[in-house]
Amino acid sequence: MTKEVHVIGGGLAGCEAALRVAAHGLKAVIWEMKPEKFSPAHRLPTLAELVCSNSLRSDSPQKAVGLLKEELVQLGSVVMRAALEHRVPAGHCLAVDRVLFSQRITELVSSHPLVTIKRAEFTGESVPSEPLILAGGPLASEPLVNFLRGLTNEKRLFFYDALAPIVTYESLDLSKMYQADRYGPEGEGDYLNCPLSEEEYAAFYQALVAADRVEPRSFEENRCFEGCLPIEIMAARGPKTLAFGPMKPVGLNDPKTGRRPAAVVQLRRENLAGTLWNLVGFQTRLTRPAQDQVFRLIPGLAKAEFSRYGAIHRNTYIEAPEVLDPYQRLIAAPQIFIAGQLSGVEGYVESAAQGLWAGENAARQALELPLTRAPRVTALGSLLSHLESFGGRKDFAPSNINFGLFPTGLDEKPRQASQARVEKARAALPPFLKEINYARWS
Repeated sequence: MTKEVHVIGGGLAGCEAALRVAAHGLKAVIWEMKPEKFSPAHRLPTLAELVCSNSLRSDSPQKAVGLLKEELVQLGSVVMRAALEHRVPAGHCLAVDRVLFSQRITELVSSHPLVTIKRAEFTGESVPSEPLILAGGPLASEPLVNFLRGLTNEKRLFFYDALAPIVTYESLDLSKMYQADRYGPEGEGDYLNCPLSEEEYAAFYQALVAADRVEPRSFEENRCFEGCLPIEIMAARGPKTLAFGPMKPVGLNDPKTGRRPAAVVQLRRENLAGTLWNLVGFQTRLTRPAQDQVFRLIPGLAKAEFSRYGAIHRNTYIEAPEVLDPYQRLIAAPQIFIAGQLSGVEGYVESAAQGLWAGENAARQALELPLTRAPRVTALGSLLSHLESFGGRKDFAPSNINFGLFPTGLDEKPRQASQARVEKARAALPPFLKEINYARWS
């Protein structure tokens, strides 16, 4: 009888893990509570729903996340397959039509003969099989969180993340915007740019820092991921913070004046039809009335119609260096693997990559094969190393992939280091996959 591995959660990590299990000839069962039950942030009944943004970030292999995506393509990632099929114009970034992306992954997963989707919530009352993969995502349900807490005695299980608002294209005043990508040819590009003068920026800033916020309840921690801070939290650090952050005007000269504005708000296409646009970097916890008031001060958005307001949501993760072994298994329960953002990686691409490799090792354990670790010099190996240690520090926090996680030779000069890391990663992955007889699912 074919062995079976159960995967709790049908997000990016869960889908990657299930297909990885299936690639080994094992049956995979995905537990997905939608559409019977939705988290506060989810809306679609399909698998692999993108919540925070529709961007998978930079496409350049000279960027760490671009290199990780390059590796995922070699690994046969379903996320990368669907993303490349349903990308929308976004300059040098890989952004997708989130509805078509989710539908495509659902189609690919559900059509696999060894994968079954069980539309039910996992309560933790009984473990359906061993090994078991927990991939509940950053919005894991309360029963799953309680199940995980019981296994890890974990006290630090969540922090808070925020969503950026989305506006309709027809409500924008395009006469006050211009189309351009940062550093791209003048008059060309995939982003809509809203330039602010010194006076407009000052007025926007004052309104932003004074606006009403949705505050966490008394029993909730007030912490956010540093790489995805609410716009008002960044503004509170000083008047120039936004102009050097998400509103930086560098490389975006206003074609009307030929000069660089004081600040720029960029809008990125949210869907392929171009009917919805996302305010880049404007994740927020402002109240809805405050968002109506403050964001309409941005040139071109005076009559903006919000398809989705910014919002706050919980983001669940574990203290990986303390509770996981090098193969993403719980030390206290080595039959259980943790996949995706629950493990302490941050970001869509990172979640997919970590989930894929958790699925690889879960399948190996089920088949009584040696477990394996990706080469340390690869982007995948460097990402997973973050879960094993954090430079000796005790204040572990989720991390996106970045070159700071890669090993660096003492003989490398700073300007040569990034290229050297890319070359080492590209050289290391193919022979490693050959060595472990890696088989893609399609």
